Amino acid sequence: MRTALGAFATGVTVVTCRGADGAACGLTVNSFNALSLEPPLVLWSLRLASPSLTVFDAATHFAINVLAEGQVDVSRRFASPVSQKFDEGQWHEGLHRLPVLGGSAAVFECERLSQQTAGDHRLYIGRVLKMQQQPLPPLVYHGGRYHLLGEVL
Repeated sequence: MRTALGAFATGVTVVTCRGADGAACGLTVNSFNALSLEPPLVLWSLRLASPSLTVFDAATHFAINVLAEGQVDVSRRFASPVSQKFDEGQWHEGLHRLPVLGGSAAVFECERLSQQTAGDHRLYIGRVLKMQQQPLPPLVYHGGRYHLLGEVL
């Protein structure tokens, strides 16, 4: 299943929130999708075994930072168990003190509308409160590796 799913190229994001203690939390996610334009809704999923699950379950807001192709190191850091993840990248506070990554191709700051368990993942649906984008090529993930977008045809 994992190999077949790897045939589908995705973008790479870092999803962030604040814990109940105010600490920033984030992780690399490629299970991000648009859900609705009106109202503006997005969704993403997190493994039930993730150590960040309880923080995201309690968070009322989250940010989806769509990585640009120059942010591979940020993606790798947030996919690792290292403790000081926010030491990599240019971070600032967005709405509701959400950690927002400067230099991202796009950022979606969201209010969590719902969450539900499906299989071995938790699905989160968010209403987009604020978004921004820059004309930067996105980082792409395919076949277990990072890729640059390449020439537009």
